[in-house]
Amino acid sequence: MSKDVINVDGKDVIVREDTAKAFRGVKWALVSIAAFVVIAGIMFLVFFTGAAVTGDIESPSQIQKSEGR
Repeated sequence: MSKDVINVDGKDVIVREDTAKAFRGVKWALVSIAAFVVIAGIMFLVFFTGAAVTGDIESPSQIQKSEGR
C-alpha cells in the first residue's frame, strides 16, 4: 500500500495515499467555497453600492406602479 506525507498542525504525518488525497480534497473544497463566498460578497457590495449611489433601488411594488400595472 502506498504511503504519502501530509502536514497536520505543523507536523508531517505519514498516511495512506487515499487518506492523503481525501485530506487535500477537503482543503481544496473549503478554499473553493471560501472563494465563492468572497466573490459573491464583492459582487453584492459593488452592485448594491452602485444602485444606492444612483438611487435606483426600488421594490417590486414600486416597479409595478411605475409600469402602470
